Amino acid sequence: MQKIKIITDSTSDITKEQEKKLGIKVMCFPVTVDGVSYRERTDFTNEQFYRMMDNAKEMPTTSQLTAFEILEVFRELHEEGWTDVIYVTISSTGSATYSNALSAAEEFKKETESLEGPKMRIHIIDSRNYTAVYGYPVMQAALKAQKGETPEEIIEYLKEWFDCAEVHFVPMTLKYAKKSGRITAAAAFAGELLGLRPVIKIANGVSTVLEKIRGEKNIVPKLLADAERSMTPQTPYIMVKGSDPTLTDALADAMTEKFGYPPEYTVQIGATVSCNAGYNVVGFIVRGRKKS
Repeated sequence: MQKIKIITDSTSDITKEQEKKLGIKVMCFPVTVDGVSYRERTDFTNEQFYRMMDNAKEMPTTSQLTAFEILEVFRELHEEGWTDVIYVTISSTGSATYSNALSAAEEFKKETESLEGPKMRIHIIDSRNYTAVYGYPVMQAALKAQKGETPEEIIEYLKEWFDCAEVHFVPMTLKYAKKSGRITAAAAFAGELLGLRPVIKIANGVSTVLEKIRGEKNIVPKLLADAERSMTPQTPYIMVKGSDPTLTDALADAMTEKFGYPPEYTVQIGATVSCNAGYNVVGFIVRGRKKS
């Protein structure tokens, strides 16, 4: 009898309530603020972290999940009797966590190959993205596991989603994105002195500046037009917010009116995303065209 465990990491921005309800295992990223180490989702709320960022003397930083701590999770799940583990990771273009997970899976295989009985299979999937771009399908995958779908069916769903999914967002300040270097499109953007803000798209592990917006009042109309161009009709979409939900709420209202149905939900970005995009963002996640 199959027993499937879905695991992911905290950059998926899955809430603790969703984690518990769906039985997902969420591994929390290390975050350093002014030389002090914390764990995302464990040591502070999102709002508390936004204030920590404001008061920090240096730019907060994040680091990868190590192969050792991922291996420890695999060992624990093996002891619990899971037959299949599906681990969806943060984008490999922004973190070494994916490659560390592959190393941990290989080490686990070596450790257990001499054991008798059925083997626990480990499936590592690179989301090639951030926040609810993979948090949403991870939750769907957990629901599919509860309904009795096979690992192969769940993996096929996840890969198909990641071939199409994209996030479009406007960072209200670029200092974090430029400093971190993980959102490469932000580093190349020029125009802050002219009062311009970029619309950044991340899809298939690649970030791109789609256009430049002048004036806060133009952000919602521009993003709405962008969503209309990008989204596959009649598919779920998700709103992205940070510290100030005002523009995200306005965009959600506009998209609901335009498309005739509301967003699936609104995700609030956590510490890892905030360190790399800034904590005040407005955006959306959609199923676009297949990328690969």
